[in-house]
Amino acid sequence: MNGQIYRPPADTGLDVIHRDDDLLVVNKPSGLLSVPGKGADLADCLEARVHTVHPGALIVHRLDRDTSGVFIMAMNAKAQRHLGLQFERRHLSKTYQAIVAGHVQADDGEIDLPLIADWPNRPLQKVCHDTGKPALTRWRVISRTEASTRLDLAPHTGRSHQLRVHLKEIGHPILGDPLYGDATAAPRLMLHAHTLTIRHPTGGAVETFCAQVPF
Repeated sequence: MNGQIYRPPADTGLDVIHRDDDLLVVNKPSGLLSVPGKGADLADCLEARVHTVHPGALIVHRLDRDTSGVFIMAMNAKAQRHLGLQFERRHLSKTYQAIVAGHVQADDGEIDLPLIADWPNRPLQKVCHDTGKPALTRWRVISRTEASTRLDLAPHTGRSHQLRVHLKEIGHPILGDPLYGDATAAPRLMLHAHTLTIRHPTGGAVETFCAQVPF
């Protein structure tokens, strides 16, 4: 937990976006782990809360603790395999919204910087042109203020902390980021998984799920 005390948000029930025989899509709150950490004090997580209502739901992916938004789980093993391959092969698309520090000048662009774990400082990630894995983020400005910019983000790879590191590297860290920016600049990490587009495990229809941006 990088020295931070884990204080998960109160359990007010699941915010369900969609449920069928194969899929459960929920809106994950900021501050809640996706899966349990090591130790009893890190047991409260989205997976555990889901299991109190849907004990058979299976993990497919993760979101950072402080990131909110669209989170999908599988309701059976076949759906989990199908969705897992989509994530592994990048046969899906995701968008995020973020509020970053500073006035971003261009209206859109991309960040193509390879990433790797910063092992002496885990869980931090870093840019490394020699040993990093390819990482690409496309971005578009939604709105600006004098001190910050709201961005639409489309990661085309799924590296750990990709959006957070990429935005820090171009001089516009996400507001409220305790790892790569100033945690006091906002009441939370201003990063939200806005949409997720997949092919349904049964029938293959393209479906997009959306969680309203809370900031």
